[in-house]
Amino acid sequence: MTVQFIEIAGQKMVILPEAEYRSLADQAEERADSEAAERAEARRLDGEEYVPASLVERLVDGEAGLLVWREYRGLSQQALGEKVGLSKMTISSLERGKRDTSAKNWRALADALSVDVDDIMPFD
Repeated sequence: MTVQFIEIAGQKMVILPEAEYRSLADQAEERADSEAAERAEARRLDGEEYVPASLVERLVDGEAGLLVWREYRGLSQQALGEKVGLSKMTISSLERGKRDTSAKNWRALADALSVDVDDIMPFD
């Protein structure tokens, strides 16, 4: 490695050829990517759920979280309603934002879908 040490305004600096700098930068990026992958794998092994990008896109696009997560979990409105003691009509109305429900019901819905309440409650 070809380096030159200089001092500017009392601060030591290192000058090296661009190709060597780019090589070092690439190595640092590869190491950071590898470490991030290891952390992600550890979280997955600890039970963190991965979801498909299509689910995230639907949520980002503003679709109702309750609807998106219910469909992702493969539940009909009827089946989800039965799990939490609400009617199919109530589930439908909640998904369309036509009605609200109690915090207790939102928690029950979140538990039935294995998500946080914030993942399914409307933002309004």
